[in-house]
Amino acid sequence: AVQLVESGGGSVQAGGSLRLSCAASGFAFSAYCMAWFRQAPGKERERVAAIRGSGITQYTDSVKGRFTISRDNAKNTLYLQMSSLKSEDTAMYYCARGSLYDCYLASPMYSYWGQGTQVTVSS
Repeated sequence: AVQLVESGGGSVQAGGSLRLSCAASGFAFSAYCMAWFRQAPGKERERVAAIRGSGITQYTDSVKGRFTISRDNAKNTLYLQMSSLKSEDTAMYYCARGSLYDCYLASPMYSYWGQGTQVTVSS
């Protein structure tokens, strides 16, 4: 069975850094688009960053230059390095498995999700 397990969330002051990890199992990890989404209370879930099996990355504008998505295909693990954190980055962060063919923006295109890890940034 497909499993995605996030870790690394926590509380940090504005300007600080965190690294999220997502351990994947049950599928050919290296072949799939993988993504990080986040959802703040009262807001829609948004895709923060995505990475194709080839390593090509995509970011939402609000995190460009501050967040870096990466993957270690040998360890079946997805990462999100977050720096210069802002209070508006506070949200539940989810790891998700996308398509074999492309990294789509919309959350319905992602068929498997982790349980989420909370990130809280205080100003």
